[in-house]
Amino acid sequence: MEKLDPHTAALALVTFIQENIPLAHTMGLELGSYDSERLVLNCPLAPNVNDKGCAFGGSLTSLMTLTGWGLVELALRQRGEDCDVYVGESTVRYLDPVWGDFQAEAQLAEDANWETFFTTLSSRKRARIAVRCQVPGEGSKPAATLEAQFVAKRRTAAAE
Repeated sequence: MEKLDPHTAALALVTFIQENIPLAHTMGLELGSYDSERLVLNCPLAPNVNDKGCAFGGSLTSLMTLTGWGLVELALRQRGEDCDVYVGESTVRYLDPVWGDFQAEAQLAEDANWETFFTTLSSRKRARIAVRCQVPGEGSKPAATLEAQFVAKRRTAAAE
């Protein structure tokens, strides 16, 4: 399997998300950036607006969840792993309303690392990893945050 550069891999993942998750398509999800350590996904306000004229909380949570899931999925794809990835648990905090187009940023939590994750996946065929996501707000304060544990489970036995 040919290894794609990070940006091309992220574009392919966003296309996959748009084609396979109707909610993401309806939200207008687009790639912001990806550098193998941090994934950014964007959404316009218009299809995600609530009755007050700001971003719907469910859209903020959905975008953060998709961004965190995407970070883990990209790491697996870049290493040729065939896994199902799902949210094991998450905590969301809404800190400020979002009045315009928005984005979510995802990166590993401070105490998480890919080496431990992939070592565990290799030995147990499943692994968990902690991811931090945020919707940037005004200044340096986030408008919303999501802390989540994502679980990857191998679909098939990989050659070892």
